[in-house]
This record gives sequence, C-alpha cells and structure tokens, in this order.
Amino acid sequence: MSDEHRPHEPEDSPFEEIVGEETDRDPDLAVIEAGSRTLRAQAGPPQQDVVPGRPEDPEVDRQLRRVEDELATRWGETKLEPSVKRIAALVDVLGEPQRSYPSVHITGTNGKTSTARMIEALFAAFELRPGRYSSPHVQSVTERISIDGAPVPHEKFIETYDDIKPYIELVDSQQDYRLSFFEVLTGMAYAAFADAPVDVAVVEVGMGGTWDATNVIDANVAVITPISLDHTDRLGETPEQIAVEKSGIVKPDSTVVLAQQPVEAASVVLKKAVEVDATVAREGMEFGVVSRELAVGGQQLTLRGLGGEYPDIFLPLHGAHMAHNAAVALAAVEAFFGIGQQQARTLDIDVIRQAFASVTSPGRLEVVRTSPTVVLDAAHNPGGARATAEAVSEAFGFTRLVGVVGPSGDKDVRGMLEAFEPIFAEVVVTRNSTHRAMDVDELAGLAVEVFGEERVQVEPRLDSALEEAITLAEEEGEYAGAGVLVTGSVITVGEARLLLGAGRNR
Repeated sequence: MSDEHRPHEPEDSPFEEIVGEETDRDPDLAVIEAGSRTLRAQAGPPQQDVVPGRPEDPEVDRQLRRVEDELATRWGETKLEPSVKRIAALVDVLGEPQRSYPSVHITGTNGKTSTARMIEALFAAFELRPGRYSSPHVQSVTERISIDGAPVPHEKFIETYDDIKPYIELVDSQQDYRLSFFEVLTGMAYAAFADAPVDVAVVEVGMGGTWDATNVIDANVAVITPISLDHTDRLGETPEQIAVEKSGIVKPDSTVVLAQQPVEAASVVLKKAVEVDATVAREGMEFGVVSRELAVGGQQLTLRGLGGEYPDIFLPLHGAHMAHNAAVALAAVEAFFGIGQQQARTLDIDVIRQAFASVTSPGRLEVVRTSPTVVLDAAHNPGGARATAEAVSEAFGFTRLVGVVGPSGDKDVRGMLEAFEPIFAEVVVTRNSTHRAMDVDELAGLAVEVFGEERVQVEPRLDSALEEAITLAEEEGEYAGAGVLVTGSVITVGEARLLLGAGRNR
C-alpha cells in the first residue's frame, strides 16, 4: 500500500503511533494491525475467557431457552445430508457474510478445538480481532461462537439468531430439508463475525470437510490436524478415505498446514494440494516440535516454525499432543502472515510467548478439583484416548487412577476402553443425560471384557458415578496421589464440569 492510499490520520494519532513502531514489519500488515489495535484501545481489554453458565437475568435466560428449544427442533449434528446447498442458500440471502473477512479453516479427527483456541490466542496477541467457531460445546451453546477470545454474550447470541431467523425460514421453505442445527449455528457465526467485525475467523469443521456446513468459506489457510478413525459410517473406514473428505477444505492457492499423519492420509492431502495449486507445510518437515520439557502447570517448548525457531515457550496445557497442536497453530498463523513463502523471518518471540502462555482449553486435561485430583478430558475416540492416557501418565504421575467413562453409543467404545486400560486401576461406567449416550448395561459388558469384572463399577447416573470414583480415590489416603479422570464424551465432561462446580458463572 503506498503512502498516498493510507488512511489520513493526524501525526500524533494512536494509529500513526502504532504504525511507526512497526519499523521491521511488512508496512501493509502494520497498517492492518494498527487499525485493529486502535479499535481495541477504544473497546477496552478483551473479555476473560470462561465457559459460560446460564444467564443470571431471568428474562435473558427465558429468551436463550426459547432459542435453544427452536434449534432443538432441527436435525441434530449426527443426522446429515451430505451437501452444502442449504448453507450456501442461507449465506447467499444473508449477503455472503463469510466473505467479509479472511479465514483459517481447521479439520482433522483430534485436536481441532485446542488448535483453534491456540490460533485465536496468537491472532489476538498480534492485535488482530479474532472470531472463532468451534464445536461441540462443553456447557453452553454460546461457546461455539467466540469474538475477542470469549464466547459471545447470551444477549448477542439471541440477537444474532433473531436477526437471521426470517432468512432461515425463507431457506427452509425453498429446500427439500430444513436447515440443520449445525447449519443454523454456522450461519449465525458467519453473520456475527461480519457484524463485529472481526479481522480474521478461525473456523473448525463440524465433521469431514467437503460437505461440512462451514465449507462455504475460501480460507487462506487450511489446517489438518491428525486424522484417525472416527465417524467411519459417514467419512470412510480407512484414514485414506477419511482424508479424502477432510481435504475438501483445501482451496486453490491456499496454504495447507498438515499435522503428522498416517502416510496414506498425507498422500491424499498432498495430491489434493497439487490439484488446486496449494502450498503445503508439513509437520516434521517445514515445522515441528524441537523439544519439550515438563513444567509446573504445563510444558516448556521450543518450536520450529516456517520462519525459524521459537525457544522458551510455556504452554499451560499437558501432553505431547498439545505440543504438536501448538506447532500446528504457530505454523498456521505464520502462513496467514505470509511467512515461509513471501517472507523469511520469525514473528515477535515475546508476542508468541505471551499468546501461548494465555491459552486455555476447557475439558482438555482440565483439573477441576484437588484432594483427590479430578481431571476432565473430552477424548471420544481411540486416537484421542491414547493421547490422553499418555499425557495423564506423563503429567500427573498418579499412584492410582480411577476412570469415569460415559461415551456416546456411536463411537468405537471398545477402542477407547482399551486405550485407557493400562492407566485405570478401576473404571466407573456411566452415561450423560442425552439420547446419544451409550446404554450403561452394554457399556458395562464391554468394560468387563476389557478390564475384568473386579475392576468395573456401574453407576447409571453421572453424579453417582463421580461420587463413587472420588470415594474410591480417597481410599488411598489424602497424600497417596490417587486421582480421577472423567472422559468419553464432550457432553459427559460438560455435565461433570457443572456437577463439580467448575462451570458456574464467574
């Protein structure tokens, strides 16, 4: 951008002051960032990132329940008609809001939400205003749409729904099937981001990629986290078949940030990149984790990005998988800023450190109580369970660990239980409150086959299961190092979070 085309501002304005500070930065990027930082200074500091509970105002709560009830009349997230024609029709009548900001699009089997939160934190640290769309939610549906690093307020969620409701009904009347729950939320997110407005959207797919409702964006950067077997009835029965669906988010001339993958899955993505002339950055080749050490409350990392090394990064999350997520997130943000292709330099290390130190990921190896320690983790497939088991063993060193497992019935539950068997002394099988929860008797039968009858307890109610697991852990004594891990489903973790008091409004 030439000087004559830059916005005219007084010499001593905050905008010019910020641009002046960026002497070693790309001048166009400096102007973009300065505009965002000026807006942010006027708006005040970003909101604290918490998992919202119910609204305290009775009228707001009533209105939110109305919206939730209306959304609940639509197809749930497990019922799909593989097409983007309905969401395309919705964003068309909304004026294509998703084209008013650049995007980073994230798919994969595990690690999507944690990676999205890291990317969001990095953008915010560089004074860009991020919007993030993630699923599923831990406690409140409003978590799915975040702006400035925090879920949109309940009032804004209600307002967004009511604003686009006439357009939703118009599209419903013209289609063979009504818009689904997820399609409506996707439309809401894209509209909310345009209204904010955000500088960049971080968008996580719901399932797959090619025909996912989010796939009406043309993302500058496509991120593919580790692919493993999940949703095999819809996406395919091999990593290769699943990769075909997930590579559908790769757009012409974009950059693909590819986490470590099974060879057959990586081959599919690389072939798609060649077809659409996309650039690929591969973990273990162009970027990766150089080193990691355990630290109090997390881990200390050295990451290799697309532009060079980033040492002494503290990440307040546990597990090797989180370190790899961090490497992927960093590479995605570098790619967004053109580093590794147009520019050969690193981003400001102090900003990178600040961003990673601020990352939270509710329901992902989250400690919600001590004496005994209770950890929540939303692992819901064998790949996620293996990563969680390894991380728990490394980070906590429990002398005895009691599992509380409440999976959905459509998952590879045996594979999950087998992944946890080496670390659970005992397991309490239970269910969450939704219709998707696996039948407890069927779950108990599988658990007995994997663990043996003497190591399995059955508690059909989650509150009773938590109480039983805590009692079993306490038998070791206060200082014996026993713990409880609650896992199997995001829904189970969310309900446990509420029962244990971690989800109250703060």
